[in-house]
Amino acid sequence: MGIDDRLLKAVADLGWSQPTLIQEKAIPLALEGKDLLARARTGSGKTAAYAVPVAQRILTSKQSVREQDVRALILVPTKELGRQVQAMMKQLTAYCSRDVRVADISGKADLSAQRPILMEKPDVVVGTPSRVLAHLNAQNLVLHSSLEMLVVDEADLLFSFGFEADLKNLLCHLPKIYQSFLMSATLSEDVQALKELLLHNPVILKLQGSQLPDSSQLQQYSINCEEEDKFLLIYTLLKLRLVQGKTLVFVGAVERCYRLKLFLEQFGIPACVLNSELPVQSRCHIITQFNQGFYDYIIAADEQSLADPSAAPQMSAVKGKKKKTTEGGGKAKDKEYGVSRGVDFQNVANVINFDFPTTVESYIHRVGRTARADNPGTALSFISHTELGLLSEVEEFIINERLTCYFKMEEIEGFRYRCRDAMRSVTKQAVKEARLKEIKQELLNSEKLKTYFEDNPRDLQLLRHDKDLHPAVVKPHLKNIPENMKGTNPLKSFKYSGGRGKKGKTVQS
Repeated sequence: MGIDDRLLKAVADLGWSQPTLIQEKAIPLALEGKDLLARARTGSGKTAAYAVPVAQRILTSKQSVREQDVRALILVPTKELGRQVQAMMKQLTAYCSRDVRVADISGKADLSAQRPILMEKPDVVVGTPSRVLAHLNAQNLVLHSSLEMLVVDEADLLFSFGFEADLKNLLCHLPKIYQSFLMSATLSEDVQALKELLLHNPVILKLQGSQLPDSSQLQQYSINCEEEDKFLLIYTLLKLRLVQGKTLVFVGAVERCYRLKLFLEQFGIPACVLNSELPVQSRCHIITQFNQGFYDYIIAADEQSLADPSAAPQMSAVKGKKKKTTEGGGKAKDKEYGVSRGVDFQNVANVINFDFPTTVESYIHRVGRTARADNPGTALSFISHTELGLLSEVEEFIINERLTCYFKMEEIEGFRYRCRDAMRSVTKQAVKEARLKEIKQELLNSEKLKTYFEDNPRDLQLLRHDKDLHPAVVKPHLKNIPENMKGTNPLKSFKYSGGRGKKGKTVQS
């Protein structure tokens, strides 16, 4: 394909022996200079599919043009994804870092603090539409004469994150001719609108009929249970180690994050909290340590897609529109936060939807955090009676098969009194105090110690985010499992119906 040897050496270092399907199809077309609209399921290698052509084109341009300029712009919906894309680009250009310089401006730093970085005219700029537009308006960034490539990653999320106006204003600052890539896990109406705005006679790649891996790689289950039973189930599954491996637990609001964390603390189960109120440096550090194996459990608030579970919101399966969640008494939220979207959590064995997502699109992105590349994964959703309609739409639109499994709750009734005992300690006041305590701790870690950690990076590895918050009254006896309950295996009655009309199969633990 005519790829520079330095890029190939970096690819070898990353251990990529064979291209994925999206990379095999997209990279040759991109190197030919064609515009691309690519839909491929999450975890299929979309980032590298555009990162390699971007780096190659810059290296080719520099053979004839020596002037330093911004040649590629990569737009992302969230700060977390911005950091991830920058890291990927730096890994790919490890042997040509002087020729391909990459800057991520998606962080929360002041425009004036980022101005010196942009004045050096990095070859690739990564950022959210709002942040890029702010720099363009401040004339810290000039693209109308130099830009050669525009990439929109996770394109299906840009409009739903509120970037439609920013994106349209941003286009006024771009040249008339440039190569564009739209990368997306779904082809929603928003993506079609972006296609009309950005692409010129594009090649459209619709890879993999299913937007999620098949059942041989990704096992999807759901359990019908109400609010108290959700807490009973999560306690049983984690305390008895019936769910093993790194696990992401998605809830619908910041308050739910802390309620669940305090509940699990009662049983000595440590977990990190990830939500839009935490500083972006803390969020990225939590993700990095999770990928390095520091933690087993993250409780993440998927606030962009979830409303209050008791409100039984309606799902729009085709448009994938999300309803905004508003909560009182909390810190101002970061609208560019997103952990279920695009972020590469590594080696996640399980995704648990403690609160079910309100859109099909959100279900795809959440569940797509596991079973990435060729790795196996499991997705388990807790479904209350108000969420049954949402489950039906997911079954029809995505999988066309039943997700329901049969779990005999009487098998874990012996744990219910312990569950209720713990829940009585997790009061509204305890949750409020935990929320404030966590924010203060993370602000301290993120801001005041930032310079120290830059000088002492090894100490940053010692900073943990899963420590007990303890605003609730902790009852030490709950951390132990009574002898008569040891050996309990509720999953012996756990059955999964893998398709319409098929017999359920029993999952053995």
